[in-house]
Amino acid sequence: MKDTPKLQPRLKDRLESICLEMIDKGILFAEAVEQFEHCFITEVMKRHDGHLTRASDQLGMHRNTLAKKMVQYKAKTARRKAG
Repeated sequence: MKDTPKLQPRLKDRLESICLEMIDKGILFAEAVEQFEHCFITEVMKRHDGHLTRASDQLGMHRNTLAKKMVQYKAKTARRKAG
């Protein structure tokens, strides 16, 4: 198992601030996790110009898992736009 790098103090403070804001707005844990995951994966995909293998390596997940998540996000985005 890889060692998890510790967050820099400033980043940790920013993350805690976002968490507090989400809690104050009544955002549920599952929704918060999903939003973070979507944002994080989207940014890594952009940095790798949509290359699944390179992005999955950086994310530490299997390429097929990443592909499934990308399909899931597109489906949810399409539902939100349609509604």
